[in-house]
Amino acid sequence: MVSIKVIAAECGVSVATVSKALNGHSDISEATRQRVTETARRLGYMPNSMARALKTNRTYNIGVLFVDEAQSGLTHEYFAAVLDSFKKEAERRGYDITFINHHIGGKASSYLEHCRYRGVDGVVAACVQFGDPEVVELVQSDLPSVTIDHVFNNRSAVLSDNAEGIRTLVEHLIRLGHRRIAYIHGERHSSVTEKRLASFYKTCADHGIEVPDAYVRPAEYRGVVACAGRTQELLALPTPPTAILYPDDFSSVGGIHVIQEAGLSIPGDISVAGYDGIPLAQVMTPQLTTYRQNTEMLGRQAAVLLIQQIENPRITLPEQQVVGGSLQSGASTAAPRR
Repeated sequence: MVSIKVIAAECGVSVATVSKALNGHSDISEATRQRVTETARRLGYMPNSMARALKTNRTYNIGVLFVDEAQSGLTHEYFAAVLDSFKKEAERRGYDITFINHHIGGKASSYLEHCRYRGVDGVVAACVQFGDPEVVELVQSDLPSVTIDHVFNNRSAVLSDNAEGIRTLVEHLIRLGHRRIAYIHGERHSSVTEKRLASFYKTCADHGIEVPDAYVRPAEYRGVVACAGRTQELLALPTPPTAILYPDDFSSVGGIHVIQEAGLSIPGDISVAGYDGIPLAQVMTPQLTTYRQNTEMLGRQAAVLLIQQIENPRITLPEQQVVGGSLQSGASTAAPRR
């Protein structure tokens, strides 16, 4: 294994100069830095992670807390895309990632205990029950943390603009002429759902639309079967809606199937819209109208905020960043029939 002594001898400089060049110190010339780094690259030098941890008091390892109750794991299109972007930005900045769970060597542990055991420098939390006492304990500890789509007091978070997303979809339907708009929403315990529901009611009210209670029904995110059932209930109403919003693109598949099985056309008889903007929406028949969340920006900003806390703890203040998305208009929405 190539050591910094070998690099120093090759370049004709001291070991201290090599160390400074490789660690970005400013008290050496740019020419020397370039010569040292090029030599290190040519010789295949790799820094020892344990030695670096002792010197910097950092492991360059970030914990990822991802608990998906739907058991879809990293096939969850939205969060998989967010975490992929997070991983790329973290790796670009020299960090590895470790998934945090409830086990250490086969024994039960809390999330915080697992983070301590793995020695992570910080943790990002996504797709978890944020009211879980163990999640609260972790986020409120002295470990740097960033949450995705949830805000804790005095902690950093990256948020998709859920209120704007629903407003954009509802106003798209209103521009087409819809007044009977139903909304099948996700789990109520989620702050994401709360924001989307409030935005749905407010947008309708802003346009003078009164929403019947029967038009707003609960399901689960990615709940194909549940959304199919809620769609059947909506179609059975004495005055059914002319448009239905689904909690996400994936779950809309169940609703679309029910509508087509009932002999109704989309969007001729009824318009449908999803949420997220996953690739599936582009290949569905008809192509789904949806709101595309900016997963790349969400993941990247989460990594930036977390690494800022890790590397500059004394000057980094907690902040919440809101990331907008965009309407992805498809063939599943059209003007209602008179």
